[in-house]
Amino acid sequence: MDEKEIEMQAKEVINKLRPYINRDGGDIKFVKYEDGIVYVQMLGACVGCAAIDTTLKDGVEAIMLEEVPGIIGVEQL
Repeated sequence: MDEKEIEMQAKEVINKLRPYINRDGGDIKFVKYEDGIVYVQMLGACVGCAAIDTTLKDGVEAIMLEEVPGIIGVEQL
């Protein structure tokens, strides 16, 4: 799978997750994909939230690793 396909699939996963994050007053935005890492920006209620690390690692990253071959991690910018 090439870089563009991985990026497209990563964006699809983020779009699937957005309604769940929106429900809690937050949002997530795809920033870039580089060297196996998806970079996202957390917005709204996610900014400064104590559960952000759990949301990113146990939620977003776990689903991303499962659904998109080639991704090795998710980082917040």
